[in-house]
Parts: sequence; structure tokens; C-alpha cells
Amino acid sequence: QVQLVESGGGLVQAGGSLRLSCAASGSIFSVNYMGWYRQGPGKQRELVAVITRGGSTTYAASVKGRFTISTDNAKNTMYLQMNSLKPEDTAVYFCTVSSVMITYWGQGTQVTVSS
Repeated sequence: QVQLVESGGGLVQAGGSLRLSCAASGSIFSVNYMGWYRQGPGKQRELVAVITRGGSTTYAASVKGRFTISTDNAKNTMYLQMNSLKPEDTAVYFCTVSSVMITYWGQGTQVTVSS
């Protein structure tokens, strides 16, 4: 059974940094892409960043240049380095892994940025 567990969220002041981690347990075959989404208060879930099997990355315009997505295949872990955080980055952040057959989601980790 595949599980995705996020960690690294917390409370940070504007301008600060956090690194989110997403640890995957179990075997996932034929991964198409992995990524991070977020859902702010009263908002719909939105894409933050994705990385494809080939290593190509895509970022939301609102985080480009501030966030970096990466993976460590040896550790089955994906990261989201978040710098220059803004209050509008406050949200629950979810990691996701999409394979040919199914898309997996983590439970989410709260990120709160104070002004």
C-alpha cells in the first residue's frame, strides 16, 4: 500500500524559508509526475510545482523564482524548498504522485506565514 507523508510545515515570518518533505512508502510504478498543490483558506486547491519523470519542472507563476521542487530517488522523498515566503503562501500543502493507474495524495501539512 502506497503512502505519502508530508512534513516540514509550520509557522514562519514573511521573508523566511521552509522546506517541505514528502516521503513515499510502498512501490509506485510508471510514475508520470510528482508535485505539490496547496489549498488556502476559502480557496480551491491549486498547483504549486510539478516535476515529471524526465525531470522537467513547472511552477505556478506566483511561486516561480521562490520555490524549488526536487526529488531524492534513493530516499523516495520529494522536497519543496520555499524561500521569500509571503502571507499569501499560507495554505495546507499536499504532495501528489501520479502514475499510469492512480494518483496518490498525502494528508497535507500546514504552512502559515505571518506578516
